[in-house]
Amino acid sequence: MKNKYQILLFYSYSVIKDLIGFKNKHHLFCIKNNIKGRVIISSEGINGTVSGLIEDCKKYINELNSIRIFSDIDFKIESHHKNVFNKINVRIKDEIVNSGLTKKKLLNKKGKYIEPSEFKKIIENTPKDVTILDVRSNYEHNIGKFKNAMTLDIDNFRDFPEKISEIKKKVKKSNKIITYCTGGVKCEKASAFLKENGYENVYQLHGGIIKYGLQEEGKNFEGKCYVFDNRIVKDVNKINPLIIGKCYVTGEKTDRMVNCANVLCNKHFPLSDEGAKKYEGCCSEDCLKNGDIRKFNGTGFYQKELNGYNPYIGLQKE
Repeated sequence: MKNKYQILLFYSYSVIKDLIGFKNKHHLFCIKNNIKGRVIISSEGINGTVSGLIEDCKKYINELNSIRIFSDIDFKIESHHKNVFNKINVRIKDEIVNSGLTKKKLLNKKGKYIEPSEFKKIIENTPKDVTILDVRSNYEHNIGKFKNAMTLDIDNFRDFPEKISEIKKKVKKSNKIITYCTGGVKCEKASAFLKENGYENVYQLHGGIIKYGLQEEGKNFEGKCYVFDNRIVKDVNKINPLIIGKCYVTGEKTDRMVNCANVLCNKHFPLSDEGAKKYEGCCSEDCLKNGDIRKFNGTGFYQKELNGYNPYIGLQKE
């Protein structure tokens, strides 16, 4: 069966002056063209993952590319058999990815791009003077990462700057550093921050894990890639796949990622079938016995509350 839907992953660091005006116009365009997903806008740009029917996604790409500051957006386009979002959510935030790195000229120092084809050759047999640095959070790299990659013990990307002293202890200033993340947006700031801290030979994987999977079939990406839509994780490696995730409850290998069934916990963690049976989708006995427990449906995905956000605000009734 031919896939009728597409998933678009994209970002652009660009100056948006009229945030409210752009947000409202963009929001209504998504609604009228059946686009669903999550879009974050700020004075520093746009970051989003959206999905819809192929024709609707083409309209979305054309709409953004028609705006001068977004004319060069590098869309990562995946085909899929269904929509991976239930609603459209367009929000204004301080940053398009929460980093705490807000110096206006920081991005001027960002690392040069390494294309997936070149990156593939490097990770095949990584030289000792090359460090492949995963700048994602624990729950992301615990379920999947590149072969030989250095990972950091962080719960959120905003914790990345605090790890610079650890990086300096483990990575020589003379080393070539290649950063990577899901789609590239975090690496723009992470690579710039590394250069600001004395690393000169810094690069970033262009388009992140997703583009690498699309162009190079994901060779030597171990496990699955955590994604920010209803799929939770996705296959990347079509050549030499491995399962590296370990069930949080039983310790056995698994590539399923879930949220704890306890509403108050909502922890991200890998969970096997046996682990799910033991605590009914919760991460621990304590979570199972204390709090509001959602019924585990096998996926571990629970639709988030919108906290007062109305996805249809501004829509005129016909």
